[in-house]
Amino acid sequence: MPLVPPRISRRRALRALVAVLAVLGALVWWLRPFGEPELKGDLTFSTGVQTGVYHLYGQLLEQELATSMPGVRVRLQPSEGSQQNLQRVAAGEADFTVATADAVSKYRLDGKAGADRLRGLARLYDDYVQLVVPAGSPVQSAKDLRGKRVAVGQDGSGVRLISERMLNAAKLDPVRDITPVSIGIDKMPAELQAGRIDAFFWSGGLPTNAVRELSERFEIRLVQLGDLVEALQASGTPARYYRAAVMPQDAYARARNTSAVATVAVPNLLVTRDDMGAELTEQFTRTVILSRDRIGHEVHAAQLVDLRTAIYTDPLELHVGAARYYRSVKP
Repeated sequence: MPLVPPRISRRRALRALVAVLAVLGALVWWLRPFGEPELKGDLTFSTGVQTGVYHLYGQLLEQELATSMPGVRVRLQPSEGSQQNLQRVAAGEADFTVATADAVSKYRLDGKAGADRLRGLARLYDDYVQLVVPAGSPVQSAKDLRGKRVAVGQDGSGVRLISERMLNAAKLDPVRDITPVSIGIDKMPAELQAGRIDAFFWSGGLPTNAVRELSERFEIRLVQLGDLVEALQASGTPARYYRAAVMPQDAYARARNTSAVATVAVPNLLVTRDDMGAELTEQFTRTVILSRDRIGHEVHAAQLVDLRTAIYTDPLELHVGAARYYRSVKP
């Protein structure tokens, strides 16, 4: 005689289902960081020109955020660079961005709208100032740019700020002593290869893909800028964020440099506003720190993001949510 399974009442089945769901809910909660709320909504991340490091970093971070904050939709907004990024965040047109510390300092010193509302989440990697010329160019230092056609970055970029300071430190007027060309890294390589410019300034992480790809199809050389460090640092408050640095020879293996190149570096900051929620900024900061190695496979400069130094977002006050994250991981 076959066994007949006992009949289960609808009420008992419902209670069993509720119990299973409770266990699953507890398990999901255990898998999430303790106390971390479920976040939902949209946010905008202002990046940079689409062939630059800022935009690539933003694309990879967007993927990480999709995993760590699945209820939050991230929209990337390309930009001209640091100056425009800061304007967007200060005005509420973007929620998060990356900008160089010298650009942040100048934005605050100039008293621009919303400057007092900017807050830092993390110090990221350093940008290296790169002066790129054809391999056979006679230019050996920034002083040799007199009379040359030089791409100096777009109006809203941090490159424009840095290139003008470099030229001033070399005792060149950025308008009268060169022919300035206002384009970004998306156009600079093609213009140099076509001979329509003689040189271009770029400030970005190492290596910048647009420069690397140019070196693989056209013979280029990077010009040393180390002789300008002292004059730069003496030029005022924003310039105190510049430091002497060296680009390794293999940063651009196909470039026609026979040794490392002395230059100037400046830190990048992850920036938001004071009205961003503490829970959102805490989780955003956590994602940035924990995704360092994965993002670093594509953006090599991101490998330098360091928990020990990320907290130093000078000249910006640390956002309360970011501060809460750093306190949670303090040994």
